[in-house]
Amino acid sequence: QVQLVESGGGLVQPGGSLRLSCAASENTNIYVRGWFRQAPGKVREFVSILRWSDGYTEHAESVRGRFSISRDIVNNAVHLQMNDLKPEDTAVYYCAGGGKFSRMVDLYDYWGRGTQVTVSS
Repeated sequence: QVQLVESGGGLVQPGGSLRLSCAASENTNIYVRGWFRQAPGKVREFVSILRWSDGYTEHAESVRGRFSISRDIVNNAVHLQMNDLKPEDTAVYYCAGGGKFSRMVDLYDYWGRGTQVTVSS
């Protein structure tokens, strides 16, 4: 069973930056790796995804131009660089992995436990 482990969350002021990382427990060929987030009282939503074979990425409109997802092939990890953070980015961020390139939460097979990101002054 593949396990995904997130790191890098924390408290940051508006306009600040954070970098999230997601490591996989084994060297498995997961087709798509990505990030989703869930704010209190809201449903889990798509943030960014990456196709492992060629590095192709997609981002939600709300984060485009501020967030960037990348892969570390050597360490089998994905990263989410978050710049110009806003209070509305506050949420638990989850790393996910699956076999279909999709923005739909339900299509992902593997999930991390989540890491809290809080943007506040």
